[in-house]
Amino acid sequence: MHRRRRTALLLTAAIAAAAPLLTACGNDAHPGAAAVVGGQRITVSQLEERVGEVRAAQRAAVRDEAQYQQAIARTGTLTRDTLHTMVLDRVLHRAAENAGVTVSRKEVQAMRSGLEQQAGGAKGLETTWLQQYGVPPQRLDDNLRLQLEAQKLAEKLGTNTDRPEFWKALSDASRDLDVDLNPRYGTWDVQKSRPAEAKTPWVRDVTAAQTQQQGM
Repeated sequence: MHRRRRTALLLTAAIAAAAPLLTACGNDAHPGAAAVVGGQRITVSQLEERVGEVRAAQRAAVRDEAQYQQAIARTGTLTRDTLHTMVLDRVLHRAAENAGVTVSRKEVQAMRSGLEQQAGGAKGLETTWLQQYGVPPQRLDDNLRLQLEAQKLAEKLGTNTDRPEFWKALSDASRDLDVDLNPRYGTWDVQKSRPAEAKTPWVRDVTAAQTQQQGM
């Protein structure tokens, strides 16, 4: 596996591992909002629209009904995981801004081009990101930008994405943004500078693949 691809997989796992920072308590201070981040609402309808994008892409990717149902079963926590990603996107962006980190469209396109070469083309990359990470084709560039921000933030801090220094930067950004989730999705714990054990199923697969590749 190419180094760029390994880096992308590792960052994807590290970013998704932030999901367990959401716990089971909270208060419904913002009716109709799935979350409020930096005073800006992520509405339930916006969340449902994002989930619908994934389901539509899954439906278009397979013609067999049984395969589609299997895809749904593999992403049973899609709504919660999608909200976590939407919140984390804003938190990571704030942390990157705080550190003076920016990501250009050219950098995103360069990363995408490299990954497409390794995946056998644009369609192969889109299929991989949908099947393994629940990212629909129209959100692929956003996901790659998220990974690049994480990578460049870690580099700016002189660390990497699995170190406490990186997660402390995210915690500080979470505190700045005063993240507040609808209690049905949990609450954002800004005190944890490291994620607990990842509960997103595919994280374990990515981590295992990374470990296996390093042992080659």
